[in-house]
Amino acid sequence: MNSHPRLPRNSRPQANQGLVVIALLFLVVLAACIIGLAIYLIRQDSVVRSKFDGQRWEIPAKVFARPLELYVGAAVDEKSVRDELTLLGYKKDATYQASGTYLESGDSLFVHTRGFNFGSSREPEQVLKIKFASSAANGATIADIQSTQANTSGVVRLEPVLIGGIYPRINEDRVLIKLSDTPQSLIDALIATEDRSFYQHHGVSIRGLGRAVLSNATGGPRQGGSTLTQQLVKNFYLTNERTLKRKVTEATMAILLEIHYSKNEILETYLNEINLGQNGNHSINGFGLAAQFYFAQPIQELKLPQVALLVGLVKGPSEYNPWRHPESSLNRRNVVLKNMLEQGKITQDQYETARAAPLGIVKKPTAGQSLFPDFLDLVRRQLRLEYQESDLTSDGLQIFTTLDPRVQNAADAAFQQTLNQIIKSNPKKLEGLQGAALVSNPQNGEILAIVGGSGLFTGYNRALDARRQVGSLFKPAVYLTALASGRYNLLSLLDDGPVDISGSGMTNWKPRNYDLQDHGVVTLTDALTHSYNQATVHLGMQLGLPQVIGTLKNLGINATLTGYPSILLGAANLSPLDVLNMYQTIASDGFQHPPRAIISVIKSDGSPLQRFGLSMQQSVDPSATYLLNYAMQQVVKSGTAAAANRTLPATLNLAGKTGTTNDLRDSWFAGYSGNYASVVWVGQDDNRPTGLSGASGALPIWINLMNRLKLTPVSFAQPDGVVWQWIDNASGQVSAEGCPGATYIPMLRNTLPTQVTACGQDKMDQTQSLSYSDSNTPIDASNDGAADSESYTPATPAPAPTRNTTRPSSALDRAMESF
Repeated sequence: MNSHPRLPRNSRPQANQGLVVIALLFLVVLAACIIGLAIYLIRQDSVVRSKFDGQRWEIPAKVFARPLELYVGAAVDEKSVRDELTLLGYKKDATYQASGTYLESGDSLFVHTRGFNFGSSREPEQVLKIKFASSAANGATIADIQSTQANTSGVVRLEPVLIGGIYPRINEDRVLIKLSDTPQSLIDALIATEDRSFYQHHGVSIRGLGRAVLSNATGGPRQGGSTLTQQLVKNFYLTNERTLKRKVTEATMAILLEIHYSKNEILETYLNEINLGQNGNHSINGFGLAAQFYFAQPIQELKLPQVALLVGLVKGPSEYNPWRHPESSLNRRNVVLKNMLEQGKITQDQYETARAAPLGIVKKPTAGQSLFPDFLDLVRRQLRLEYQESDLTSDGLQIFTTLDPRVQNAADAAFQQTLNQIIKSNPKKLEGLQGAALVSNPQNGEILAIVGGSGLFTGYNRALDARRQVGSLFKPAVYLTALASGRYNLLSLLDDGPVDISGSGMTNWKPRNYDLQDHGVVTLTDALTHSYNQATVHLGMQLGLPQVIGTLKNLGINATLTGYPSILLGAANLSPLDVLNMYQTIASDGFQHPPRAIISVIKSDGSPLQRFGLSMQQSVDPSATYLLNYAMQQVVKSGTAAAANRTLPATLNLAGKTGTTNDLRDSWFAGYSGNYASVVWVGQDDNRPTGLSGASGALPIWINLMNRLKLTPVSFAQPDGVVWQWIDNASGQVSAEGCPGATYIPMLRNTLPTQVTACGQDKMDQTQSLSYSDSNTPIDASNDGAADSESYTPATPAPAPTRNTTRPSSALDRAMESF
């Protein structure tokens, strides 16, 4: 009988030991996997929660223009309000039921405002009824304004125009929106197109993933299996790499996100995160900014077809760019509308109406870029000067500026139109001609508009960076020094003979007048009015260069100035902003206001950001400034800027000064009305001659600009130290109205002449006789011609004319009173 061979006794235990080892190894590997998975999930969970719970985005600081204020009596016409509404993206609507709409009706304008949070105060959404009126005396004004909201101040502010943003490091831009403020049609369109089971899945949709795999495998239209949550994870946390590892991470993080946060929180974050386009090097993130970028409207005001277009861009903002690919964009929009119809979110009629609508996008996008880059450049620079750098890193800052959109648009249009006309007059020589212009409010130094050059902004802002010789723009400082000294008045006689100066850093310096003529003896006013170089140098040397330089410093010139005689004729390199600082000091009665572009900076919590202090001071004697203003008004009335007086109303009493440099390289004009000070420079960037004087280059631009603004007359308050007096041009003695060669000018009270011309004395005697005859009082010879104190009636206090346009009712009595 055969028997089976037996295994060694120790073989079975060895097999059992092998199984145990394998089991142990499996458990170790399993434990390692579990631990590894746990560590992986903990890390991913930490990433998900830390960013979602913390600051989700770096929000650019938003820079706003000043808001348009509306109140009864405001010097605002209907066109100005309409222009502002256009800038703000308001639409005409017969019902004006929705915010952001308006209706014109007769002499009234109905405006449904959007409201705005200014940080320190909030302007509510309201409907306004604005009634306009016009009169010869006051021009166009607001006659009446009514509102659906109670208002105790009587002033209503439209929301300010957004002029740009100051971007964080990653160049992303967005306008945050809340889910509660989002149109339901947008939510319906997004879910119907991108994730129909959004409210049912837990971050990953197995059904959606299977549908996508099947469609792609069978050659159907390519579909993505990603849920909205997965799309958010990809945009919010991950990159666009197409790897299995990235997809696994995406799905994991999507599930974790759904565990910790509600559907509404996820959806709201998605609405603000998704990329919907590109504007230069700035990405357009979120539907809030996309609404402004494509339609120039807030998201709340979009209609169904507009909403569908934005949702269509989710699939590919470049592929469906409505400017580059309008047909593809239209087709994609209609797919979104079809999805909404199939999901029962819109009716057939709504679908047909929306499908027939045009794309409706703006011709040129403005959101995500600055409307006024030259001005924004100044804002950036002043932020660094006036605020702590660490404070400016706060996200969501609101920067309210002094920019007036109406003034800025006027400056842009006037500058470009006139510059083009000048170039056309000599295209070969003037090719590439450039320039700059600034406008401010002289009473507070607020910069209202900046033009930094012709063409697109390249980063070189000529209004701030072009440092050029200013020529005759320095002359008012020479004459102000003379008038303030008390040794000169407006009719003082000056020598306009040849100049030959050696020493003081000069060698045989022989400046000539612009017309190459010597004018002999001229009055101080005529020397400034006609910009005589020789008379200015003679006067300046008599006064002393340190005294003139001191006046320039007091007027706001902070640049280093050399003590050479050529400084009297503007041999100093300054920017147009430097010049504006000088002239707005003159235009504000001698008050020096640092030019400023920023009103306030508000943090995201509504509190103001602390700024460095700004000083305002009376740096120049107002009495001497009053006299200088008179002389500068003669520049416009009959001098080198007389072209302005032929174009602009003489009743405005405008004042200013032309400036021309050697070889006609630089053309300047600086001038002011009662409410605007403005400076224009024209020249070539390479400093080659242009053949343009101040009167032929910069002045026409200035005139065009001022013609577009609502100007108020120049009207200085007459200081106590100034009196108006009839003076004989030839002798400088007191004269009287009606006497040959008599001019009525302001004078410092302590510089009045002590002698009277024969004609002036006769006029005074006649007036005295009439006065005493009327009162039956004998003349007291001991008074040396002065009226008896009991019978003398003082003249009406002098008005504050700044040009010789009106006469006091009793000018002769004034002459007597001054003695």
